[in-house]
Amino acid sequence: MSQQFRAMVVDRAGEGVEFGPRQLTEDDLPPGDVLVRVEYSSVNYKDALATAADGKVASTYPLVPGIDLAGTVVSAPDGGGPAVGARVVAIGYDLGVSRHGGYAELARLPSEWVVELPAKLSPYDAMGIGTAGFTAAMSVARIVKHGVGPGDGPVLVTGASGGVGSTAVTMLAGLGYEVIASSGKPAAAPLLRELGAASVIDRIILDATEGRPLAKQQWAAAVDCVGGVTLASVLSSTRYGGIVAASGLTGGAALRTTVLPFILRGVTLAGIDSVQLPIEARRDLWRRLGSDLYPQGLHRLVSEVALEDVGAALDRVHTGSSTGRTVVEIGGRPR
Repeated sequence: MSQQFRAMVVDRAGEGVEFGPRQLTEDDLPPGDVLVRVEYSSVNYKDALATAADGKVASTYPLVPGIDLAGTVVSAPDGGGPAVGARVVAIGYDLGVSRHGGYAELARLPSEWVVELPAKLSPYDAMGIGTAGFTAAMSVARIVKHGVGPGDGPVLVTGASGGVGSTAVTMLAGLGYEVIASSGKPAAAPLLRELGAASVIDRIILDATEGRPLAKQQWAAAVDCVGGVTLASVLSSTRYGGIVAASGLTGGAALRTTVLPFILRGVTLAGIDSVQLPIEARRDLWRRLGSDLYPQGLHRLVSEVALEDVGAALDRVHTGSSTGRTVVEIGGRPR
């Protein structure tokens, strides 16, 4: 008889959607050669969209949301992948979008989507980092690769109170950078300073340069988690030869700028996408997250909810009141 397990499922209900607990069986899981007992998942902006009727993320129903997960392998083919008992993480691809994701006690995945965790990272740590933290790590690694060092000037992080932004702040600070955190949430300023931000500025300051193709040169580099007007402002005020690693669009997908930052100041705009990153690059970055890119302030960022309570956490994302990272406890031990 197929094993039953708990899951949170979003499904169509007339013109809207319903999101709540269900009992599923292994027969409900999609194809794949690795079965993972999920211990933790996390809350991401994309998960909130997947549970919204107008979110335009879920491409099939019913669907278990959760674009990331971490746990232990309970069955796998011999050779060429993680062994039974291995602690693993999976993020991106089609998880929680067109196939069942992390908000369930079991997940079945293709072996080429699964990364074995480095010794320093537990499944809880991996989901404290999660998709948002992994995206932050991609952004920071891109800045380092570009050649911007801690002594080259301040690094701006926009949307700094969110998951990507807050993790980027503590990663950059841990590497010795002078971090300027931009946020529209004044109450988040004390946390951002605890995470290592040298100063916290209101996002309105950035938006004040709207429409100016070139502004005063300020940032040696930037991690932009907002897009829209904010990204245009950041580009206009990035120093000669600097780089902006962009991953967000909460401020809109349109980018109203000119070629001037690129051809007069040599600014690089680097797009950051964690969804389709090739597996070898994923493995390398997870290894670095267990070493030089480990976010030292992670414990200050993370709160935890039980699987059945994840709906309230997603509501906070919808209303813009969420800060930091939220881990969803599924089969692990509550912290």
